Amino acid sequence: MHNEMKKDTRQKRILSLIRAKPIGTQEELRSLLERAGVPATQSSVSRDLEKLGVVKHHGHYTVPRANGAGARGLLSLDVAGESLVVARTEPGLASAVAVNIDSAAIEEIVGTIAGEDTIFIAVNDRKAQRAAIKKVWELFA
Repeated sequence: MHNEMKKDTRQKRILSLIRAKPIGTQEELRSLLERAGVPATQSSVSRDLEKLGVVKHHGHYTVPRANGAGARGLLSLDVAGESLVVARTEPGLASAVAVNIDSAAIEEIVGTIAGEDTIFIAVNDRKAQRAAIKKVWELFA
């Protein structure tokens, strides 16, 4: 039980440190924990980051929000030209969101390309663009 309490304390401290300042490496995080009186090994920090769902975004650790419109990762959909929809996601979730979109087999969507927090969704024309946006929002509602 004592180890579980230490792990819980360490994980809460990790989240508060990541929210408080940009941290770029596990060693930097481990060192900050140690200074805060929470001893940790690099391997325990690594496991904690994975368990907490922490991802690296623009070289720093970040905690994806898990409530509201972004609960499943999708934040926004915008048109670009006549045959492209640009989707913004929580950091690190673009691939997962793109897989959900692809799995839905929305007929207006020709294909998707995902980066870290952006997805390009290809469609045939403006009419397909509007229909695709409506159906993607419904998918993530």
